[in-house]
Amino acid sequence: MKTKTKNDLLSLGACFVVYAIIQALITFGVIGQFWQLNIVLIGINIILAVSLNLINGFTGQFSIGHAGFMAVGAYLGAVLTVKMHLPFIVAILGGALAAGFLGFVIGLPTLRLSGDYLAIATLGLGEIIRITILNIPYVGGASGFMGIPRYTTFTWLFFLTVFTVFFVKNFINSTHGRACISIRENEIAAEAMGIDTTRYKVLAFTIGAAFAGVAGALFSHYFYIAHPASFTFMRSFDILTMVVLGGLGSITGSIAGAVLLTFISAALASYPEWRMVIYSLSLIILMIYRPQGLFGNKEFSLKMFSRLTGGGKRGTAQGK
Repeated sequence: MKTKTKNDLLSLGACFVVYAIIQALITFGVIGQFWQLNIVLIGINIILAVSLNLINGFTGQFSIGHAGFMAVGAYLGAVLTVKMHLPFIVAILGGALAAGFLGFVIGLPTLRLSGDYLAIATLGLGEIIRITILNIPYVGGASGFMGIPRYTTFTWLFFLTVFTVFFVKNFINSTHGRACISIRENEIAAEAMGIDTTRYKVLAFTIGAAFAGVAGALFSHYFYIAHPASFTFMRSFDILTMVVLGGLGSITGSIAGAVLLTFISAALASYPEWRMVIYSLSLIILMIYRPQGLFGNKEFSLKMFSRLTGGGKRGTAQGK
């Protein structure tokens, strides 16, 4: 336990160093507007990918309706700040609670399904959420919800991203997280051992949906608008691609997948006619030669350095 706490503190210290460097570069104008935009997208995508990985990678469910929960957070957060003039933190919490509650209500009936049936159900529910929003004039309907203030800053984004990663990490390392992993490995065996599989599947689904709501609130309060076209099933597929690319069951992989795909999209922005071709070919090649994703189900940690150092020392000692 002391080792885990020490590693967490070291990781948090590293996060603060990264934050200070990037914030300084933004303040002094070294990082331009285009890359500031992509840094924001990276943070939002990390929150989405890590939260979806909790459902798909660690609990073994197949959900492809994550964009629907993102839409709930985006629109409700906008309503709380624009219509009700509440602080931004209330909008974030409200978006998270609303998306989490909807995930709980939806999860109770749908998570009794599995495999392709669950995927089709979550895909349909994501579209139901989007179409419902599309027909509500109070939030702009088909024109979208405009005039949202830009409250999302790099500071808000960075620390909410760090909070998401550490929350999911600690959840996975808890008894509840181990129960979710046991469901992924063998649901029948887990149920035979007395684990309430439906309860833990709904719990993971609710937590994942809540963090998608946080990402939605950050998204709408950065781009000034929440539009139904931003939350289609293609957005859900993008998030799923990040998770699969990084590795199902790896938080580090989700972060790497989100960063890599966002950078690929940004780098190909000058070549719109080749953008999707190169993007698709890159994914196909990766899936052929690395089907388990970049990290598989492994995590990048400080232990790797200690093992390398220890291995080097042992090798030197043996040589002597």
